[in-house]
Amino acid sequence: MSFSEPVRAAAGDLVVRPIGAVEHEAFVRARRAVSFLQTPAWGRVKTEWRSESLGWFDGPRLVGAGLVLHRPVPRLDRFTLAYLAEGPVIDWSGEIGPWLDPAAAYLKEHGAFAIRLGPPVVTDTWSAAQVKEGIADPDVRRLTDLPAQWGDPVGARVSSSLQDAGWLPQNPQDGFGAGHPQFKYEVPLAGRTEAEVLGGMNQQWRRNIKKAAKEGVEVTVAAGGPQDLKAFHDLYVHTAERDRFTPRPLRYFETMFAALGTEGPERITLYLAHHRGDLVATTVLIRVGAHAVYAYGASATEKREVRGSNACQWAMIRDARAAGCDVYDLRGITPTLDADDPHVGLVRFKAGTGGRAVRYVGEWDLPLRPLVYRAFDLYMKRHKTVRRRAR
Repeated sequence: MSFSEPVRAAAGDLVVRPIGAVEHEAFVRARRAVSFLQTPAWGRVKTEWRSESLGWFDGPRLVGAGLVLHRPVPRLDRFTLAYLAEGPVIDWSGEIGPWLDPAAAYLKEHGAFAIRLGPPVVTDTWSAAQVKEGIADPDVRRLTDLPAQWGDPVGARVSSSLQDAGWLPQNPQDGFGAGHPQFKYEVPLAGRTEAEVLGGMNQQWRRNIKKAAKEGVEVTVAAGGPQDLKAFHDLYVHTAERDRFTPRPLRYFETMFAALGTEGPERITLYLAHHRGDLVATTVLIRVGAHAVYAYGASATEKREVRGSNACQWAMIRDARAAGCDVYDLRGITPTLDADDPHVGLVRFKAGTGGRAVRYVGEWDLPLRPLVYRAFDLYMKRHKTVRRRAR
């Protein structure tokens, strides 16, 4: 599914100009669903970037909006990469030139050397059954080796239109690049009862949820106060050490909860699973309208047998469905189905929810100042090489 329903505009020229956070937030709230990365509050989370809210106007009427994060070029601070993650929120169902051309003109005039955006538009989906069968088939190595269960003609048209207009795809084979993943895993909730959602999960997931309840795991919901956030972060750091990834600092999560919380108590929530007084798992849920996102999770190495992580996931799914959400978004996966690939475990875990694997249009760059863009691209490639050597 796309994040946002089309906002129809007249055939006349659209005007792009900055808007305030209040106007931007009101526009977001009027949509059925928008990525949290396109809320004005997210700009206050990404303190290392300069943020800007842009509006698309059809006469006096605001018909589109986007959060732009500006990243300066090293040693050339007057130029920036203008990044719209999972956005902007415009009508992607028709011709996109009338929307993107005035944005490109505005951003170039104000110092952008390139635009990077990720249209919130689906191209293909695969069922949980297809994912399971693909992992079991030695001749299948990637999701794209399988015929899609459903293909969205809007997504195909957007990809073609971007390419024809000179935009450059930024989607690596593994699905994870410099920005946000092109492949995700989602659980549809619209029109389904709680029993139907649970029944759609595989036997292992249902057994784990039942075991957590039998073992007495208790899941509580918190607004993200200092004590609860510290408990979450301690377990998150423990998880990072065990699973070998670099954790974000506590301050980042304090900023995230403070910023997103200003847009409403439903925007960001912390879930804590305890077993006999011990914190065994914790997760973060972010919701914008009818789109609920599993943003972060952590689990203890001890007491894994009580299935605290499954208990947290089930609590978030139930709450998202009760809140009228259309989808529960488990975020990124790699498109691998190779049983020997270390990433396939995450794919298998998420597929156990019975949802669907989804490919989006992905992220695309439009160079506005080609010489600066090439210098930036070379800098980033060298920076990545240095980081790999340092590991």
